[in-house]
Amino acid sequence: MFQFKQFSVKQDKTAMKVGTDGVLLGSWAPIHHNPFSVLDVGAGTGIIALMLAQRTYAEQIDALEIDEDAYEQAVDNFENSPWGDRLFCFHAGLDEFIEEPEDEYDLIVSNPPFYAEDYKTENEQRYLARFQDAMPFEELIEAADLLLSENGIFALILPFKEEQNFIALAKESELYPTKITRVKGTPTSIVKRSLLAFSRNENSVPEVDELTIEIDRHVYTPEYIELTKDFYLKF
Repeated sequence: MFQFKQFSVKQDKTAMKVGTDGVLLGSWAPIHHNPFSVLDVGAGTGIIALMLAQRTYAEQIDALEIDEDAYEQAVDNFENSPWGDRLFCFHAGLDEFIEEPEDEYDLIVSNPPFYAEDYKTENEQRYLARFQDAMPFEELIEAADLLLSENGIFALILPFKEEQNFIALAKESELYPTKITRVKGTPTSIVKRSLLAFSRNENSVPEVDELTIEIDRHVYTPEYIELTKDFYLKF
């Protein structure tokens, strides 16, 4: 179990464990527009939805998870959180979910599957969760376009090398970047991740910055501490 300041996350049933990517997105996703409804696509343990339940007053926080074990784990984590009445998990794939869309969402978030070249695994479940074929970017953008409210924000985390490709694909669906944060592990390491936020506002000029996680092993930067201090027990 992973213990945060206001909730805990069980992760014994699922191959996808609590990781830095999820915590980054859950802490970073823009909420200045006071979203009433939130959708987390590919919920895993439910950590991002839980973080957004803590950060916002959103009345409706839906999560979507195709893997049965992860779905059951997310439901369990939602029910055991202080915000169980606002959190709901659907056991479905994105393609099923968008067939008959009933709701629009003011904030859509996703830590989508991707495959890191340096990553080899025998565990098919974990492989599926990491591999982009399980949820192609085009499908994710199509869903965001369909489900995002007029003034909504779509936020996600990606490998940095996918950033420009994703921005170009999003533009085809008239979704435009409003904020870009590039993340690196240490001051001397290369940028590994991009946090991206999109809206329907074509005239928005994206705010671009960089975030470094650690100065040294387990010595975190003030910026990373500031971003995640409401969640991590150690900060």
